[in-house]
Amino acid sequence: MISAEKKTMKLIDNELFKVDKISLRGPGVVILTGPSSCGKGEVAAALSRIMSLPDYAHLSMGEILRSTIVNSKEDPEYAALLADHYQISKELNIFDCLDTTAELTRKVTKHLPSMQAFFKKEDMSAFTSQLEWLEYCTMNGLLVPDRWTQNFIAAHIEHKAAFRTQPFVIDGYPRTVAAAEHLLQFLAKQEIPVIKVIHLSISKQEMIVRARSRGRADDDSASLVSRFNFYIENVQPSVDYMKTELGSETIALIDAHQPVFDLNESGQKKLNLPRSIAKVAASALRTLGIPRVIVRDLIEELIQERLLEAQKTSVHV
Repeated sequence: MISAEKKTMKLIDNELFKVDKISLRGPGVVILTGPSSCGKGEVAAALSRIMSLPDYAHLSMGEILRSTIVNSKEDPEYAALLADHYQISKELNIFDCLDTTAELTRKVTKHLPSMQAFFKKEDMSAFTSQLEWLEYCTMNGLLVPDRWTQNFIAAHIEHKAAFRTQPFVIDGYPRTVAAAEHLLQFLAKQEIPVIKVIHLSISKQEMIVRARSRGRADDDSASLVSRFNFYIENVQPSVDYMKTELGSETIALIDAHQPVFDLNESGQKKLNLPRSIAKVAASALRTLGIPRVIVRDLIEELIQERLLEAQKTSVHV
């Protein structure tokens, strides 16, 4: 499922060819999963770039939620798909719909004052559409109903015909057994095969170190422990479920902690982030059956691109 383009070069280290580009032939999906702060987004972006996938073919949950908000407003065909196939619509009241529960009603009611200020509307206690609640949650980092998450993924893939003929990457999903079951059933219905499930693994301590380095206010000790426990109790069982359904050869466990250090002028070690990410991406590429010598060429080119981008960024800061 991998095709490669080669360019003739001078004989270097007894090699006459250097692979300049590879592409992943579709249809099919590569799923990246793992604990919080394991680098799923960075590795998914690196794989997409190396495998010549267009930007739209890298699907993350955050991007899908944001695009759902935009498409439901601007694309009547997508809005109709969401309403007719998945019962999610601007016409449906969050207080009286398939998803309404006492807990959800309390949650929405709690946020009514700030939500009314956000939308510059009054008396949303009478009618708040499902899509208004989605937009408010997405903009404020709140969770939406599980059914929505599952169906937004499905609607996003179903709406774009290219996903039925071309490969793509799903980053950070599914996160529960129920979500994994729903996703695999949907993909089978769409006749989209799972090429590989790449399970990135880091220790609890490494996850905490990485998260704290971001400096986010919600990265306190209790929250970080809770996130790792969620991974143990939910994400790992979802991977086990996919292994049972797809076969163990489809699942690849990758060590996501492969740090590369440089020495600065004072002799202290400094993390080389582009090369560290590239090492993890290289491990993932090898699980897709790409020979080590080809991976080396492609990864080195990626590293040089990232270093150049970092230099440009530092110049403009």
